Parts: sequence; structure tokens; C-alpha cells
Amino acid sequence: MTEKEPTIKLDPRFSSEGATATAWEQAHDQLEQAEIYWLSTVRPDGRPHVTPLIAIWFDGALYFCTGPGERKAKNLADNPYCILTTGRNNQEGLDVVVEGKAVRVSEEALLQRIAEKYAAKYNWRFTVRDNTLYGDGGSAYVYAVAPLTAFGFGKGEVSSQTRWRF
Repeated sequence: MTEKEPTIKLDPRFSSEGATATAWEQAHDQLEQAEIYWLSTVRPDGRPHVTPLIAIWFDGALYFCTGPGERKAKNLADNPYCILTTGRNNQEGLDVVVEGKAVRVSEEALLQRIAEKYAAKYNWRFTVRDNTLYGDGGSAYVYAVAPLTAFGFGKGEVSSQTRWRF
């Protein structure tokens, strides 16, 4: 995937007076450095499902993995649209919400690069075979979510809501 430059828009309805739009570079840094992300998917019966996970921001997309039998994998098989969220659990900083479509990654060279990034960021070790990652917990599918739309919620003395469209 190639990283796209988004259009940026501040929503004054949800921003402090005098707020400015958050630069995509700041959101990009938050996505790259975050340790925990929250994945929101939809169950086949329409009920929401949210779970924390670890992920890698790489080449314009968030990559995460899950076991083939896990609820999130089942949900994505029925409906690939999802949301990944990360940020700070306090009243300062930036929260980022990424809306996109999860696409299963099966190219072994790309899976190897993702495995290397998991090892560097989280010290999780995977091997790659049969278009899947394998680790201590068994097999894991990898999904890529390139943002279609993303939102940034700036918190602190000045609050802001920025929308990035890709």
C-alpha cells in the first residue's frame, strides 16, 4: 500500500474557538507510536463488537492479526468495514479514529515484513508459512486497514475535531 495525503477539515461545531485542524503528520505519528488500539467490528446479527489489540502502522495502513476462529475474524468475513481507535485515556493529547475496510494480507513477502515489525515494536515473534503468521498462540490472519476517513480529537486547553479524507 502507498500512503495517501488526505484532505483536512476542522469541524468548528466540535472544536474550541480559535482551534486549528490537526496536521495529518501528528495523527500519523500517533498511529505509528501507539501500543494499544481498539478494533470495532459488527457481528452477523448487527450487534457491535469491540476488542483491544496491538497493531503496526506501516506504508499507509494499520496491520493487525487475529486467529481464524476469533470473533473479529468471523465478523470481518461477513463485513470487512471496521474502525480502529487509539489515543490517550485522559483529557490531554490526541485520539485518532480510523475508518476503513479490512483486507486480509496473504503475500508472504509482506507478511514477513509485518512479522519483523511486530518483533521490533512488541517483541512478538512470528514465522510465516501458508500465507499466515504462526506464533506461540497458533496461527493468525493479518489484516490491513487503510484509512478511508480518519478523525482526530484534540484534547486539552483547546479541543478540536479534525477529519481527514483519503
